Amino acid sequence: MNTLSAEKRNMEIKAKKLRREGFVTGNVFGKNMEGSIPLKIEKKEADKILKTCNKGSQLILCVDGENIPVLLKEIDYNPMKHEIVEMDFQALVKGEKVHSVAEVVLLNHEKVKSGVVELLLEEISYEALPENLVEKVEIDLAGKQAGDAIHVKDLSIASDERIHIKTNPEETVVQITEVHNVVEETEDEEATEE
Repeated sequence: MNTLSAEKRNMEIKAKKLRREGFVTGNVFGKNMEGSIPLKIEKKEADKILKTCNKGSQLILCVDGENIPVLLKEIDYNPMKHEIVEMDFQALVKGEKVHSVAEVVLLNHEKVKSGVVELLLEEISYEALPENLVEKVEIDLAGKQAGDAIHVKDLSIASDERIHIKTNPEETVVQITEVHNVVEETEDEEATEE
């Protein structure tokens, strides 16, 4: 499991100042904690962890020497500056269900027989105990063709009795649609028809 180092943040120092100094701000909260703990994380550490982790990933958060098993709950990203602004974590408690999301990952795009792949749901919302958390749901597109659709209820995560799906089971995750090539008439063709 990945480990991310963080420090308790002094709330007298503004988040903007910390970001200029190369830090990402954040919070860790949980049932067995009084309030949340404000954090500061070195930007390079946050960037490194996001190469392998995503929203819904489990990791160990090392705060001032204390290791806390956590779930990465939120990532606030500034697309204009291409940087992480804030990261929020939920401390995991053994035996307590937690709400999370699993990222939908499509495999074998090149093996689709016909049609265009449309991803309609990027993540599946669910509840599970910490030991049953799922980061990704992989969908194999090999052999799929125009007219095919995959719903939440068709996914392996939906048949796992240890996981309680929160997303509507009837919702479409991926559909393969037909390619419609519409040829527009040019002005020359219109002129000859008149």
